[in-house]
Amino acid sequence: MNRESLEARAEKTLRDTDTFRVPVAIDRVAQRLNLAMEAGALGDNVSGMLMIRGDRGAIGYNSAHAWVRQRFAIAHEIAHFLLHARRAGKPQLFIDGSISFRRDATSSTRAERDEVEASQLGAALLMPRSLIKQELLSNDLNLDDEESIDSFAKRFQVGTPAMANRLLKLKLLLL
Repeated sequence: MNRESLEARAEKTLRDTDTFRVPVAIDRVAQRLNLAMEAGALGDNVSGMLMIRGDRGAIGYNSAHAWVRQRFAIAHEIAHFLLHARRAGKPQLFIDGSISFRRDATSSTRAERDEVEASQLGAALLMPRSLIKQELLSNDLNLDDEESIDSFAKRFQVGTPAMANRLLKLKLLLL
């Protein structure tokens, strides 16, 4: 799925679940998609997991990780549910370790492409392009320094590196 389609899918999902506002209530998105959620000790290398059976699913996320990382893990698993869960028509399990924004579109295997898509859609769910632009305009924010980006990240309840990366991908921040 291309970036524009993922952006549109994120916005439609947020509008359909009545969560299109800053900060996005990602737990409410999961709830409205009939996804159960549970925090647990998943070990150092697992950020989140999604189990699918029919049209229902359950998300597990690592309670030992930072709150903003937990939010991204949940968004990433929601993205798997929206994009990849209904392929086989049989129960599926997605286990995601070290979820990263750094995977890129050149990843070659289907699993890698699925991870790239889930990360891109997850980011778009937490930081929707139109809400970012709206917040930048209405608050007359200047993103020339790290403190401004940090403040903006806090507004969206995401990590500063995640916000900086998202702004770069949207071409709203130049290096």
